[in-house]
Amino acid sequence: MKTITKNRKAEFQFEIDEVFTAGIELKGSEVKSIRAGKVSIKEAYGKVKKGEVHIYDMYIKPYDSGGHFNPDPTRTRKLLLHKREIRRIERKTLEQGYTIVPIEIYISDSGYVKVTIAVAKGRKLYSKKHRIAERDAKRRQEREIKEALKNM
Repeated sequence: MKTITKNRKAEFQFEIDEVFTAGIELKGSEVKSIRAGKVSIKEAYGKVKKGEVHIYDMYIKPYDSGGHFNPDPTRTRKLLLHKREIRRIERKTLEQGYTIVPIEIYISDSGYVKVTIAVAKGRKLYSKKHRIAERDAKRRQEREIKEALKNM
C-alpha cells in the first residue's frame, strides 16, 4: 500500500465516527496524475445521491501528456462501495451535522487507487482549542519525563 496524499486537517476539524475504504471511478490520465502525486483532497467532501456516493472538489492535476483527453480537474467522481455501506453512510449523513470527508488516497497492493473516507461530525471552535491544549500538555509532560530520565 502506497499512500499518495492525506487530509491532515480532517482529524482536527472533524470528530471521525466511521471509516470506509472505497474505490474511485477514474479516467486513465487521472490515474497517471495520482500516481505522480498530483492530487489534493483538502477541499473535498462527499454526498450520497440516488443510492451512490460521489466525491466533490477533489482536485487532480491534468496529466501533462494527456492533451485534450484530460477531464475537468475538479469533476464529480463516483465512489465504489457495497450497497450496505452506502445505506449505512446515508443513514449517518441524514443525522444533523454529519458529513463525508476523504481522509487519504492510496494505491492498494493490487494497483487500484483507493480512498479512505470517514463519516464525521464538525468540531466546534472550543473543542479544537481543547484538543490543542491537550496536545501541548502531552508534549510538555513527555519533555519533562525525558529531562528527568536524562538527569538520573
